[in-house]
Amino acid sequence: MGINLARIAIFASGNGSNAENIVHYFEKQKTATVDLIVSNNPNAFVLERAAKLGIESHIISRADFKQAENLLELLKNKKIDFIVLAGFLWLIPSELIISYPNRILNIHPALLPKYGGKGMYGDFVHQAVSISGDTKSGITIHFVNKAYDEGDIIFQKSVEIEAGEDSDKIAEKVHALEYEYFPVIIEKVITSK
Repeated sequence: MGINLARIAIFASGNGSNAENIVHYFEKQKTATVDLIVSNNPNAFVLERAAKLGIESHIISRADFKQAENLLELLKNKKIDFIVLAGFLWLIPSELIISYPNRILNIHPALLPKYGGKGMYGDFVHQAVSISGDTKSGITIHFVNKAYDEGDIIFQKSVEIEAGEDSDKIAEKVHALEYEYFPVIIEKVITSK
């Protein structure tokens, strides 16, 4: 009896360390494969990572992304089952959300609903947490809907923030949570469908 592996497309705009971590996780787990990396940034380091990992990558323009027709065709041709946003900064068009209901996951580097919304990503989030004096931060993994960071929450994990910790230290702690939990939660969602 053959096993059908779920096929994942990762959307990323930057470095791609989460994307690479997810690829390596599923190489070991054998429940899914990462078959495509999509980026809106032609200079993103994630594209170099994709090349080294032997994964097809695709650069998308804002016009093509907003129209979504060509992107949907690409995803369909690659038989993509799930989309994972790993540091992808554009709002997902409704055509994609309709085509992939509860199959688009995002990770946010804070405990939503705090520090979410347009413009709240990466170091901007960690700086806001540091300035606020909050004693906790963490990660939120959620389904994607038509608004930034407002989809149904799947999983949250917190980490203690010591008084006076700067945004770099907070980022380090949050990245550790991302690497540990994001692939596991993706797998749980995939295997529950």
